[in-house]
Amino acid sequence: MLKIEQLTGGYSQTDIIKDVSFSVSRGEMFGILGPNGSGKSTLLKMVSGILAPYSGSISIKGKPIKSYSAKELARIIAVLPQHSSEAFSYSVKETVSLGRYAHQEGWFHTWSGKDEEIVWQVMEQTGVAMFADSLLHELSGGERQRVSLAQALAQEPEILLLDEPTNHLDLSYQKDLLDNLKGWTRNTGLTVISIFHDLNLAGLYCDRLLLLDRGRIKSMDSPNEVLREEQIAQVYQTSIQKQPHPKVPAPQMVLLPETEGNQTEEKLIDESLLQVSDEYIMLRSPQHLRTMSSGVVGSGIGWHRNFINRHVGKDYDCSDHRSEMADYIKKLGFEPGETVGMMTAVFLEDASFTFLKEEGFSILVVVTAGVGNAVDASRSKVHSSELVPGTINIWMFVNGELTEEAFIQGIMTATEAKAKALHELMVRDPLTGTIATGTSTDSILIAATQHGSKMDYGGTVTPLGKLIGRGVYDCTLEAVGKSRKRVKR
Repeated sequence: MLKIEQLTGGYSQTDIIKDVSFSVSRGEMFGILGPNGSGKSTLLKMVSGILAPYSGSISIKGKPIKSYSAKELARIIAVLPQHSSEAFSYSVKETVSLGRYAHQEGWFHTWSGKDEEIVWQVMEQTGVAMFADSLLHELSGGERQRVSLAQALAQEPEILLLDEPTNHLDLSYQKDLLDNLKGWTRNTGLTVISIFHDLNLAGLYCDRLLLLDRGRIKSMDSPNEVLREEQIAQVYQTSIQKQPHPKVPAPQMVLLPETEGNQTEEKLIDESLLQVSDEYIMLRSPQHLRTMSSGVVGSGIGWHRNFINRHVGKDYDCSDHRSEMADYIKKLGFEPGETVGMMTAVFLEDASFTFLKEEGFSILVVVTAGVGNAVDASRSKVHSSELVPGTINIWMFVNGELTEEAFIQGIMTATEAKAKALHELMVRDPLTGTIATGTSTDSILIAATQHGSKMDYGGTVTPLGKLIGRGVYDCTLEAVGKSRKRVKR
């Protein structure tokens, strides 16, 4: 659809774009990235035919761009520039209708039924039909941006060029616009070439990305390849971290603020912060901790500062346990979004905890454990899927910085240590008679201050793994032992 070869150009004989080559296929959504001054808008002006390059070539549908008349080019390419603050006293419908100019025939540019149909269709698609009779200057910046998009779509282009199309749009309209653009590329074969300042939107919607750096192509590939952490940090000269989108296979970039000098003194997470009662075990951290957990509330990866392990009776109704637990947390005066909440049917006074130190870091391990619904994971198929309140809950608080690998490996090490403790205690699955590996609804948490010594790994023979293994093993032995004594009484 579009082919660019060795393009060089700019203004006043100054090269802004330097030896740029790429091609875009029909139906592709192609994003252009780069910091301010990298040449994004200049490149788009060349592609649209507004600015002539010094050298190189631009071909559209196999023909040089120079071979098209202005009207012929307007039937193929529509341009949505950066939003202007200027707004003239035309109505919305009149403004959108200007997009039909390229399709008018004859000296008198007769308006046809098809023209009317397309204008109303694009106004509906962009959500501005309700403003059809309103004057353009009466609209907000975001509404005028959508009118401009409708005008561009009224041209029925094969290629749509967009310069930061989400400027002035709130979140819902950003999503609607990009969802529609993506849908049009798939369903109608529209080719979209767009400049993005928002790297995350580009990564989420584009098929391919082109990254410019001082007028030259730094990278051109799939979003996952272009949005590499070290590459973006180098081009944009800022601290940034790459993370996967939680719902779709798309990369997302997060800024890393400079916090040195603004931090309050970090406090040690140790047993002095624990509150133990018949109703709950609670730890309120003086700072947010990076967490990975399987809690009823606060599951997954996040940042939390309140940690609650709540006692419930064995007859607890598990049908809506997440909502009920969230309500319980609110009654205690905490925000569920700041809290990891677990529940257990064992008596909390039988909990076991230990604080262990190593050079440069330390951990607090807390375990509540009972084995009334013990399960051998290798033979769990003989059990029903009915949820029973969890009986082995493990907390691990690390005074140190963990990588994502260390978080996951730390949970693996803790699980192995728990299983070994159950083996030592000869805890059996009541249905199979074999040694149990846990209970049917065990929960686990690992939380880190993310300050101090950095630990890349948490496997069994690493410094962190050794403390986790020792702490979880010892605490599980002690907690199960206390629970067994209570049952015998």
